Amino acid sequence: MRLFKPLLLLPVLPFMLMLSGDGETSMVRQVLGPSSAVSAIPIPLDASDPKRVRVGRLHYLKGWRLENPDPAFGSFSSMLVSDEALLLLNDAGGYVRLARGPGDTIGAAKFGDLPDGPGDPYLKRNRDSESMTVDPRTGAIWVGFESRNAIWRYAPGLARAEAGRRPPEMRKWPGNAGAEAMARLSSGRFLVLSEGGKAPPGADAALLFDRDPTDPAAKATRFYYRPPSGFRVTDAAELPDGRVLVLHRRLGVWPLFTAKLSILDPKTIERDGLASDEEIATLAPPLAVDNMEALAITREEGRIIVWIASDDNFGTPFQKSLLLKFVLEDGGR
Repeated sequence: MRLFKPLLLLPVLPFMLMLSGDGETSMVRQVLGPSSAVSAIPIPLDASDPKRVRVGRLHYLKGWRLENPDPAFGSFSSMLVSDEALLLLNDAGGYVRLARGPGDTIGAAKFGDLPDGPGDPYLKRNRDSESMTVDPRTGAIWVGFESRNAIWRYAPGLARAEAGRRPPEMRKWPGNAGAEAMARLSSGRFLVLSEGGKAPPGADAALLFDRDPTDPAAKATRFYYRPPSGFRVTDAAELPDGRVLVLHRRLGVWPLFTAKLSILDPKTIERDGLASDEEIATLAPPLAVDNMEALAITREEGRIIVWIASDDNFGTPFQKSLLLKFVLEDGGR
């Protein structure tokens, strides 16, 4: 979810708006240009105490500030990580693939754009890609489009679109709150969390699909998710034991941004039930934190690795594109 850009664009707004075919006014989306080098500047977890490496149940390994002059660079809302590369998807349908070298060096960058999606690709609201998940066996990738309450499936590497659907259970979710987080579970089910929707006080609408949500035969269990008080869900990823790590963000005056990580057990989900989670870590100043929206889980030498990245709203002056790497201690328990 983008937070500040509309305010910053007020002086040039008349030049960036157009009337869509259905009569709605929408912003023209920013598109990445040719691939160019990405600077990955190492950062400590706590600039005031560079030796600090512990926050909650997380142990800090490395972190970077990512920079590139392209005005469409950044605003990362979801990511996938493999041994070879990091795939960062922004909230306008653009992606950056960064090669991983020895010792976690950040290598060559490749910029790209989703090959298809819901509606006219010229409009930002039609490529409002907020969530992403993958089938590790086949490489198929699913993307959740917030403004369209849609989910699309793509071939490995985002080579081409294979299917797209607006699940009926999601159609009444608010246009700026749908499919904020999505995780494909090892069972083949899909967890989709909104950032709103009709729900009990303090909770958000959520769905657990029994299969690929782009399959017309997919059935969904509706439930409600209660994030930590004052926070909004931004991403989710399955842990090796089947539980789900959930990332949240809070916007305030000071600190401007705070992030929380918690663990949700899908076994506790019941139809129309209220699911809560267990908090495991909080990122707040002086720790490295921004508008944290992207989350990924990998394994390295038997350890569970947690990756978190931020959405800088396409270069908003007081925000940064951060990429942080942690070990989840004791499996998060």
